[in-house]
Parts: sequence; structure tokens; C-alpha cells
Amino acid sequence: MEQENYTAFRGDSKFASGSLGDVALALKRDGADNVLIFNDATGAETDLDLRGTEADVAARYAPPPAVPGRPKLGVVAKEVTLLPRHWDWLKTQRGGASAALRRLVEDAARDSRSIAKAAAEAAYRFMSAMAGNRENFEEASRALFAADGERFTMLTENWPEDVRAHARQLAAPALVD
Repeated sequence: MEQENYTAFRGDSKFASGSLGDVALALKRDGADNVLIFNDATGAETDLDLRGTEADVAARYAPPPAVPGRPKLGVVAKEVTLLPRHWDWLKTQRGGASAALRRLVEDAARDSRSIAKAAAEAAYRFMSAMAGNRENFEEASRALFAADGERFTMLTENWPEDVRAHARQLAAPALVD
């Protein structure tokens, strides 16, 4: 199972990037204050609990153990609420409801429109937090959602280097050159 990547910024400078555990440990070791941490897949800000020792922080943000019998999948059990007709349809699918739902999610995730939309939304969340008051933010946002890569690149040129680079990295799947 692929781990999500997180990036921490102190001011306009990238401080750390990696798994949530890696970023948490880097912040704990540095005693970093005034940082913003972003989930690179969603662009959402996240807070970390850095109380205790480095071992406490490492344990708190360690990846979840794989479910016995499914070590490669890293299955996580959660509740899904569906209408009776949806459950009826799922019962008829190869491999049962769980396998059918996994296939549907994987197919949707591979759909390039879904990938582009998720990338644009992640980039926008990050940009709003880190560049919302910057020159050309509104115009860059419009270029992002119009998938105009050339214009987006031009409009973000004067942003601080790390902010500009990260916004472009997150936006890349959504932009057409």
C-alpha cells in the first residue's frame, strides 16, 4: 500500500517532505514552530501531535499494520452505507462486495479526469493557504481550473521559489502544456 506524502513549510520555505511519520520526526527533532503541513494528495493542512519523545512521535505516526492474511493489500476496515439495491448488485459481483468496491474505486482513480480534478483541488487548497495573498493568485487559480499550464506557470513565476515549485508539482496532473 502506497503511503501518502506530506510537505511541511516554515514560512515560504519547504522544511520537510515524506511520510507523515518522517515529517513528524523532522519537526520533533528540529523543534520546528510556525510550520504548516500539507497532505500532498489532497492539499489539506494537517496538524501533528509532537508531544513526548521521538519514539512516542514515531509510534503515533507509524503506518498502520497490515491486516493478517492481507499483508500486501494493507486492508483497512471502515463502514460503507448503501441502499438495498446497491447491496443486491454487489452480491452478484465476482469476488463479493469488497472486491467489487475495490475495483470500482481503482477504476475511478485511474480515470484521468478524476486524477486531474483531484490534482487541481489539491493544488488549489495548498495555493489558498500559501499564496492566497500573493500577486496573481486569482488568475493562477483560474488558469489551474482551465488546465492552462502555460498561463499557470507564467502567473506563479513571482511566487517564492518553494511555494511556486510545490504548487506546480501538485498542479502538474491537472495542467495541459
